[in-house]
Amino acid sequence: MNARREAWELLGGEYDVRVLEPSPPAVMVPPWFADDPLAGPYGVRLVTPVSGLGRSWDELTRERPGLAGFCADRWLGAWRRLAPLPRAFVATRRSLHALAEHVVGAARYAANGKIGLRYTRHGFGTPYFGTGRQIRVEDGRLVVDGTSHTPATLGEAAMLAGVPLGMPPDVYSPSTPAAPDTHLPVNPAAAEALGAWFGFAWSVLEQLRFDGRPLAPGRVQLWPEHFDPALDLGEESAGRRASYGASPGDDAHPEPYLYVSPWQRRSGAFWADATFGGASLTYGALLAADDQRQTALAFFRQGLEELNS
Repeated sequence: MNARREAWELLGGEYDVRVLEPSPPAVMVPPWFADDPLAGPYGVRLVTPVSGLGRSWDELTRERPGLAGFCADRWLGAWRRLAPLPRAFVATRRSLHALAEHVVGAARYAANGKIGLRYTRHGFGTPYFGTGRQIRVEDGRLVVDGTSHTPATLGEAAMLAGVPLGMPPDVYSPSTPAAPDTHLPVNPAAAEALGAWFGFAWSVLEQLRFDGRPLAPGRVQLWPEHFDPALDLGEESAGRRASYGASPGDDAHPEPYLYVSPWQRRSGAFWADATFGGASLTYGALLAADDQRQTALAFFRQGLEELNS
């Protein structure tokens, strides 16, 4: 799957394009060993997933309504609303978290020593690596180099991906068990909801990264052990650096939530989530918002303001 080429062809080569998903070829140089969805060099006419860099896909969809379906499906623009979660969401989240920790992340680590994953269409996966390989999850199915599978267990998933099961013990402490016979129940509607959450999160976090260029932002990455997309930005020496992320839920939060987690502990009304000493915005608050994406951005920007006040 070459997401960037697909977008370029959709526009008939009229624009240089940027998309949220990783695209080939594999990047073989440090430090990231991954493509940057916002990086140059740029063509004369440019369309990107963020406002302020060329034209945005969302702006282009208002001019060309026929693009809306493509953009909404990939969280580039014409954004659809997050919906109430299916009842099977937590069980599906746990299954796919295990895949991320012990198979998808392990495949990338074995290739180049990196563990960060990315949003891919309807799910998550690796950037391209090695000879152009990619392991990803789409609609709850494991996709290995373009071939889709429905593994019943973690051991079967690792075999299909062609990697040893699990990460070396010195990389991180896993949050899910790595037993080969661990079953992987996946509900299609719940997998769709999880993919939508990651797409929504990536769209918002890439905008935050672009807007925060003076604050030395890192890349947006999905960390397998935490299973959440996040980036960090802010002046560390002044105690203003924090992680900005989008968890799909955890033991303390059964539903997804956005968070700001300062690297140095803060006090005050904004920092009200005692489970990690930061700030959070619930999935319910996003569902109730008229403009979910702007509500998410406003929450993250409030975190920036609190840290810089």
